[in-house]
Amino acid sequence: MTSLPHTRGTARLGLVIDLDICVGCHACAVNCKEWNTGGVAAPLTDLKPYDADPDGVWFNRIHSYEVNGEDARTVHFPRSCLHCEEPACVTVCPTGASYKRAEDGIVLVNEDLCIGCKLCSWACPYGAREYDLDAGVMKKCTLCIDRIYNEHLDEAARVPACVATCPTSARHFGDLGDPDSKVSQLVREREGYDLMPEMGYKPTNKYLPPRPRQRDAASIGAPALEPLPQAGGLLGLIDRLLSG
Repeated sequence: MTSLPHTRGTARLGLVIDLDICVGCHACAVNCKEWNTGGVAAPLTDLKPYDADPDGVWFNRIHSYEVNGEDARTVHFPRSCLHCEEPACVTVCPTGASYKRAEDGIVLVNEDLCIGCKLCSWACPYGAREYDLDAGVMKKCTLCIDRIYNEHLDEAARVPACVATCPTSARHFGDLGDPDSKVSQLVREREGYDLMPEMGYKPTNKYLPPRPRQRDAASIGAPALEPLPQAGGLLGLIDRLLSG
């Protein structure tokens, strides 16, 4: 089985995802698919995409849940590889195809060594592994290493494709091993959490919980609005009819 690196750097590159402002638009999934279809894990195949039972390789998927109760809402939950500190997908790999980089903590797959046994997908509790039926190998999120280290791109563009395309800035990228980094500060301020911490895999990626909904202006200290004066004459009559 594959061993984790004996010496590990202090860098832990990963994502912080804000569940409060994710709108479930799937832009991150689409841009991820587009970039990685031509990237280091290319191609990401699609099987019968327009049939009743389509299938294909997607590194990032978004699930939507209806939360009931007093704080009822719809929560959109993006899911991809969490680049765990103690990844079970690596330690079960019989060929060394799954491995963790010591310098930045990114978990990758060497497709030349992968035999498609799927042990890594069974070991991953997050469902982050993708089996490419055409290629006969496992594939996964690479954290867009061909973008984040690409010196031919502007520095602002050296972020994963999913981060670059998010229209609400719900996704953040940085070094979670640096306590002073912007992503680490964000996790502390918003009480970011690990997904399924009881498993002991220590995910690098963090989720920021939805904020409590404010019921009225008084609950957030905002001044009450004064009622608008009612218009008279014909306009007032029309306004009253429409308001009723």
